[in-house]
Amino acid sequence: MTSDGHLRVPPGPGLPRGLVIAAGDLVERFSRSSGPGGQGVNTTDSRVQLSLDLATTTALTDDQRRRALDRLRDRLAGTVLTVDASEHRSQRRNRAAARARIATLLRDALAPAPPSRRATRPTRGSQCRRLDAKRRRSETKAGRARPSAD
Repeated sequence: MTSDGHLRVPPGPGLPRGLVIAAGDLVERFSRSSGPGGQGVNTTDSRVQLSLDLATTTALTDDQRRRALDRLRDRLAGTVLTVDASEHRSQRRNRAAARARIATLLRDALAPAPPSRRATRPTRGSQCRRLDAKRRRSETKAGRARPSAD
């Protein structure tokens, strides 16, 4: 997070210079966190819900937008990506955790796909080793058989 409220996504694969999401594109909602915490849990809105509409944000190019919408489709409500953070007791730390979580999701979604695997054939040596191992295993199991009545 920068000092002016913008969210900075660090550089990574597919993002050589990183990404800066304007503070106006982010929607933060605060609510009371559940779980233990005594009286403080009933009085402070420490849980943070951070949302980003991928369809309208100006930080993404059209290619990045398509890739993010495709890869994050299971996490989206329409075109809105939402993360929750309530693991800390303070709202400030939960805000930082939610921002880090959404930045990681975007960075992973915008990374290019890994190269496809090139099909190879097993070598003759590996085939021989596999068949030898099968033969030895078969002999071991055959040796465990009950002796014949002869």
